[in-house]
Amino acid sequence: MEKVVLKAQVRTETGKRVAKDLRAKGLIPANVYKGGSGAVSLQLASGELINALETKAGENVLITLKISGGKSVIKDKTVLIKEIQREPIRDGILHVDFNEISLTEMLKVNVPLSSKGEPVGVKMDGGVLEHIMWEIEVECLPTDIPEKLEVDVSGLKIGESLHVKDIAVPSGVKIINDPELIIMSVKAPKVEVPKEEVPAEGAAEPELIRKKKEEEAAEGAEEAPKEAPKEKEAPKDKEAKKG
Repeated sequence: MEKVVLKAQVRTETGKRVAKDLRAKGLIPANVYKGGSGAVSLQLASGELINALETKAGENVLITLKISGGKSVIKDKTVLIKEIQREPIRDGILHVDFNEISLTEMLKVNVPLSSKGEPVGVKMDGGVLEHIMWEIEVECLPTDIPEKLEVDVSGLKIGESLHVKDIAVPSGVKIINDPELIIMSVKAPKVEVPKEEVPAEGAAEPELIRKKKEEEAAEGAEEAPKEAPKEKEAPKDKEAKKG
């Protein structure tokens, strides 16, 4: 387990303006909590905290705070990071909360989950490895917290999965999650169905209009009443007879 020592100073003033002034000086406001007791307000160098987070343990890094300042002497505190508040855009650290812990007491933490190898279903059959769970909750002593839990996926075929119960853990580490939960699986490759060519809007319109007009004309011709034949006029005498 990665261990880091950080220097911190007691912070006597609080508030948004104070926190903003501290950050302008390259310092980060922090609180340390222990059980139900009140928090201890501290400040520490931003650069040192960032370096601590860049270790392999990440936010699970085990930290010893060497605290100075204040009216009374405060003993060094062994802590884990409880929460980090960050800027929404630049992701800079605004504030950090620590939990004071005992090295001899069990605790529960989330540990990253990663895969090892390339599944046969991906390599040979073009399948896709689906990573369903990215963290696993474990219970252990602070000094036994694993940096990550790794599972071998090389034997997975299409349609096969790995479960929480398939994760191998170091001695002294107990997994809290449901053992039947699926953590990774290999899915069949997606088959793209070719789309049928759809004629451009209005492309078939002239032909439809022409057919429609022809049909209307034919119907009109059938419905139109036929003209009655004209009566033949009686032939006139070349010369009218005199009465």
